[in-house]
Amino acid sequence: MDLILSLLQQMCVYLVLAYMLSKTPLFLPILNISSRLEHKLSIYVLFSLFCILGTYFGQQINDAIANTRAIGAVMGGLLGGPVVGVAVGLTGGIHRYTLGGFTDLACAISTTTEGLIGGILHLFLLKHYKKELLFSTPVVFSVTFCAEVIQMLIIAFVAQPQTQAIELVRTIAAPMMIANSVGAALFMSILQDKKSIYESYSAAFSRKALRITERSVGIQFHEFNRHHAQKVARVIYEETNVGAVSITDRNKILAFIGVGDDHHRPDTPISSDKTIEAIEKNEIIYLDGIEKPYQCSLSKTCKLGSALIIPLRVDDRVIGTIKLYECKSKLFSSINMSMAEGIAQLLSSQILHGEYQQKKMLLSRLEMKLLQAQINPHFLFNALNTISAITRTDPEKARILIQHLSRFFRSNLKQNVETITLSEELSHIKSYLMIEQARFSDRLEVGINIDSELFEKQLPTFTLQPLVENAIKHGTSNLLTGGKVHIYNQPVQGGDLIIVEDNAGRFEHHASSDGLGIKMVNKRLINYFGHQSQLQTSVEPDVFTKIQFLLPREY
Repeated sequence: MDLILSLLQQMCVYLVLAYMLSKTPLFLPILNISSRLEHKLSIYVLFSLFCILGTYFGQQINDAIANTRAIGAVMGGLLGGPVVGVAVGLTGGIHRYTLGGFTDLACAISTTTEGLIGGILHLFLLKHYKKELLFSTPVVFSVTFCAEVIQMLIIAFVAQPQTQAIELVRTIAAPMMIANSVGAALFMSILQDKKSIYESYSAAFSRKALRITERSVGIQFHEFNRHHAQKVARVIYEETNVGAVSITDRNKILAFIGVGDDHHRPDTPISSDKTIEAIEKNEIIYLDGIEKPYQCSLSKTCKLGSALIIPLRVDDRVIGTIKLYECKSKLFSSINMSMAEGIAQLLSSQILHGEYQQKKMLLSRLEMKLLQAQINPHFLFNALNTISAITRTDPEKARILIQHLSRFFRSNLKQNVETITLSEELSHIKSYLMIEQARFSDRLEVGINIDSELFEKQLPTFTLQPLVENAIKHGTSNLLTGGKVHIYNQPVQGGDLIIVEDNAGRFEHHASSDGLGIKMVNKRLINYFGHQSQLQTSVEPDVFTKIQFLLPREY
C-alpha cells in the first residue's frame, strides 16, 4: 500500500507539470498529429523529459526503482509514432541504465519496448482512419496497462538473479501498472481539455461569423474598392479577433487591419506569391505555419505566423481575395477555416450585388421591385435567427445553412440574367427551402419531383422562387402542424405543367408588394413563352392551393 501511495504521489507531480505545461506553447504541437520533423522532435523532447523525471521521482526498492517512467515512453510513441516512441523509450532507458542496479538492463529494454508499443498502436489507428482514438483516455489506459505487463515480464526474465527479479515483480507489478495506466489516462485527459478549449474557440468563431453576416449585409458594394473593403475588413476583424484581416483585388491590397498594418499598406501591389496563386488557380490556400510555413513577404520581423487565403468569386471569375491571419502563438481550427470560407461566399454575393447595382438603371422599375421582393428582409432576418439558434447545438449544420444562404442570395442577385435552366432554378429553390425547413422544423415538409429530362429547359430567371415563397408565407406558415409544399411536373399536350402545391388552401390575390413577385412572374412567363404559359391558380379553401404554368415542349 505504501508503494502505491508513493507512485500515486509521483503521478500527481507528473500531472501538475503536465497541466502547467499545457498553458504554454510547448503543448501546441502535441494537440495534432503531424509528420513534420519539428513536430516529432517536440514530442521526443517533451516525453523524454517526462521519462527521465519518472525515474528521478521513483522509489528505491531492493536495488531497483519503482517509477512512472512508462507514461512518457508510451505517450511519446502514441502521439509521435514508432520512431519517436523508440527514441523516447531508448533515451529514458539509457538514463535508467546509467543509474545501475540489477534491473538496469531489463528496464532499458522494457522502456524502449513500451515506446515501441505506443508507436505501433499509433500506426495501426492512422492506417484504419481512427486518429481520434489516439486521444481517447480508455485507449491510453489500456495500452499503458499492457505495456506495463510486458515490462514486468521482461524484468522477470532478463534481470539477474532471476529469483530476486521475480520477487521484485511481485512487489511492484500491481502498483506500477495501476499508477502508470491511470497517470497516462489522466495525462491524456489534460490534452483533451486543451483540445476542447480550441473547439470552444471554434464554436465561438461560428457565432461571430453569423454576426459578421448581420453587420456586413448592410454594406453595399456599389464598387469593389478600398472604401467598402475597409468597412468589411473592420467588421470581420472586430468580430473574429484574428491577428489581421486583409482584402485584395486581383492586383493590390484594398484593406488591411490588424497586426502588421505598419508594412501591409492599402493601395500597394500584392507581394505574396501564395495570394497570386490563390487568384490564378481559384483555390483556397492555408498556410498553417507548421506543416506549410508562412513567412511575411514584406518584413522578416512580422509577428504573423499563419494565413488563410480565400478567393472572392463573382460568377466563375475571381476578383480578389480575403485573407485571415493569426499570430505565431495562435492556430486556426478546421471550423474556423470553414466559417472563413462562408464569409468569403457572403462577400462574393455582396460584390455581385454591387455589380448589379451598377447596372440597375438598365432594368425597368418593375424588375427592380421584383428583385427587392426576392431579397426579402424578413426572410433574411428569420434565416439569421434560425442559424444563430442552430449554432448552439449543431455548428456543422449552421455552417451548411450559411452556405445555402450565400448561394440563395448569390442566385437572387443574378437578376440581369434573362433565363436559366430549370436545374439551376431548382438548385436555387433548394437553398431557400433548406433554410425554411430549418426554421419551421417538423411544420414543413417539402417534396420536389421533376422529371430529369426537363432539367435543361430554359425559363425566365426567378420563376419558381416567388411561387414557393408564396406557398410558405401565405400558406403553410399559417398551419400549426403538417405543412406540405410539393413541386412537380405533369405532362400534358404541348409540354409539361410545372406545379407548386401547398396543403393550406389560404391563397389570396395580394394587391400589396407581397403579390408583386407573382405578378412579375406571370408577366415574364407570358413575354417569354406566350399566353399559353400564364399562371393558373386553383384553390380549395383549407385543403390545397395550386399555382401552375406550362413549360412548352418546343422551348
